[in-house]
Amino acid sequence: MTHSDKHHKKNQNVLDKRSSTNGNTHKQMLTVKDVAKLLNQRSRISDEQHKLILDRGEAQAARLNSHIPANLAKKDIYLAELASPAQVIASFNFEIPATHKKLTEDTITELISQAAGIEYLKIDPLKLELDVVTDQIPRAFALKNLVVPIDEQEGVVTIAVADPFNIRPIEDLQHALGIKIKRILASRSDILKLLEEFFGFQASVRAAQVEMGLGSELSNLEQLFKMRGRDEVESSDKHIISAVEFLLKYAFDQRASDIHIEPKREKSMIRFRVDGVLHNIHTVPRNLHPAIVSRLKLLARLDVAEKRRPQDGRIKTEHLGKDIELRVSSLPVAFGEKVVIRIFDPEILMQKLDRIGFYKREYLLYSSFIKKPNGIVLVTGPTGSGKTTTLYSTLKTISSPEINIVTIEDPIEMVMEDFNQVGVQQAIDVTFSTVLRNILRQDPDVLMVGEIRDQETATNAVQAALTGHLVLSTLHTNDAPSSITRLLDIGVPAFLITSTINGIIAQRLLRKVCQECKYERLLTNDEMVYLNLPKKEYTVWEGKGCDACRGTGFKGRTGIFEVLEFTDRLKATITDHTDMADVYAAAKADGLIPLRELAIQKMLGGHTTFSEIVSVTG
Repeated sequence: MTHSDKHHKKNQNVLDKRSSTNGNTHKQMLTVKDVAKLLNQRSRISDEQHKLILDRGEAQAARLNSHIPANLAKKDIYLAELASPAQVIASFNFEIPATHKKLTEDTITELISQAAGIEYLKIDPLKLELDVVTDQIPRAFALKNLVVPIDEQEGVVTIAVADPFNIRPIEDLQHALGIKIKRILASRSDILKLLEEFFGFQASVRAAQVEMGLGSELSNLEQLFKMRGRDEVESSDKHIISAVEFLLKYAFDQRASDIHIEPKREKSMIRFRVDGVLHNIHTVPRNLHPAIVSRLKLLARLDVAEKRRPQDGRIKTEHLGKDIELRVSSLPVAFGEKVVIRIFDPEILMQKLDRIGFYKREYLLYSSFIKKPNGIVLVTGPTGSGKTTTLYSTLKTISSPEINIVTIEDPIEMVMEDFNQVGVQQAIDVTFSTVLRNILRQDPDVLMVGEIRDQETATNAVQAALTGHLVLSTLHTNDAPSSITRLLDIGVPAFLITSTINGIIAQRLLRKVCQECKYERLLTNDEMVYLNLPKKEYTVWEGKGCDACRGTGFKGRTGIFEVLEFTDRLKATITDHTDMADVYAAAKADGLIPLRELAIQKMLGGHTTFSEIVSVTG
């Protein structure tokens, strides 16, 4: 019997549990009335809300369970099929009295855990091991009793349960398997999602293993040049198809921006990037890696037989009623082909410009750049700094039936019907520069060039701007002023820079402090010195780490934008042999706020942290 079980009788008066007898087993289960009474006692619902639950609770539960045939015997009904009391009450969509917070299933489950004397856990799938979840107990048993293993340490298995008083399954497991069990409480929704995602993926992987046998490939560079072996699974194999689908759905649910599938010597590693940070997710048997890669390459219309050269493709799919674009990139590495899938969510990629992090001054300046009928607007920053989001959001802002927008991309990030998009194809000499040379015959109003990489592309972009077109493009520079020297280095004359550039922005992405677990602190003297701030008290926010942010203290990201306006003072400093110190001085005199200062404003405004500023801006 666990520690929490010792409090079982102690808390009977708190929850007023209902009991039913099943043979010789005394099985105690929570009811909607029990939980409603507890919530009322703890002031989470009002007396009126309590009465409403008592009056309508059974009908609400019946509605949520309407998928179960009425003639099905109770003994045949899995707990997984029945809505929990917490789910039933949460479905009323009450607000907690004297707050503006919704009464959620998680909030209710946590309160039940306190009353029952059992630890509560908000399950984070990214922190779980696939084998621990799936190897301890059969999926059928887990579904029938709504229990799932989540950890194993020093011979003790931690099992999440949905009902703290349904002890019988835990006792059966202890006797049958001879293991020590620690119980924790989790929501029914979290347990069901875990059972679906983990058991579904594992079942598909194991079935594929059975079909292909135990053979494995040579784990060295020579395999890159080998034809498909007998032990490789065809990409049409149903189990591999299921495994890939489970993987994609899991990534969507976790708000991942990228999926990495990496071959190693003995296994294949799967990682997700969430809020800019990579997390280890699963490991799969090494001999299944080629089959998974082949399936993804087929979906992306890549050459499955070609394993020696990098390839790029795309997949269009749907999740929760939204269209999602996936960009697939394959790369030959030491132990096989590595695949990275970039996930483009239209709601993230196509945001309103005033919601991506601009301060008022920077927003007004940038808006003035893109409202001009001609000229060049440059967006700069390293890979992963959000340039694509800024450009697509800009195009969405200025798009209208009266304007012809043409984009030249390598590759096309996301297919949009509002724009005419051209994908660069180096193999047949369809490059940024060649398309730009011919595109003016297409009568464009606005051109978006994915990147200015060389003199020819830069020259053609300048010519387009001089002939009355608005050109949007990117450069890879650390800040806005250094873009000027980059253009000079490429070979663009100074007089053309001053006559065609409307403005330049440099950007970065900062992780935002989690709003659920944030707390106040004061900046230390050392931190003030590092940021070159005057000595005084500065209150800043940090995240402790909670379930909502997966223990990181951050949730979501926001942008910072250094905006360089081409004023008369700045233009006067730009020559073919310009001094960058003069450029910076002129820009600062005209109001330029550097990235570091913008990041500090974000920190002092409670949006990010000192450590994040150091990590992003140095």
